[in-house]
Amino acid sequence: MLPQRRLILGLFGLFTLCLGMALFFCLPPQTLVQSLRERGITTASTVTGVDNKPKYVEVRFMQGSDKGTVVRLSDYAGMLPDTRPGELLLVTYDPNDPSRSLAHSWVTDPPANVPAYGMFALTGFFLLGTVGVALRRRWILRTPWPPDPFAPDTADSHQPVRLTKP
Repeated sequence: MLPQRRLILGLFGLFTLCLGMALFFCLPPQTLVQSLRERGITTASTVTGVDNKPKYVEVRFMQGSDKGTVVRLSDYAGMLPDTRPGELLLVTYDPNDPSRSLAHSWVTDPPANVPAYGMFALTGFFLLGTVGVALRRRWILRTPWPPDPFAPDTADSHQPVRLTKP
């Protein structure tokens, strides 16, 4: 069966959607980590609040020029460090915007970005599907068709073709 063009366009659309989502999951955490590596300040802090999911982790800086500032840590690929209120935590933050902060261990060695990896896998799957279906369509259209077994033979063209059982 000949793959339709709309199938190829649909697979290509899914490929571009997955690529966009993978970049959405990958680029913001990476730019935050790079920014904090370049100009971030590392300071000791105390965890003041943690949600049960956790949806947020609040810390209070204990050192430096921003001592006493309470901020919520930025998430990395939807994840936050597993801490409890009252624990000490090394935090790296942007001095221009203290709300851009991560646990120092995540700045030096970021955890696996599972959503981005999953979307990149789906991107590869849809890219291979698009290329495979397009090549199959091209191969089918370029391959000569076999003669029709129901067509009358040219030598016996004067014989009538019987369409019913005898």
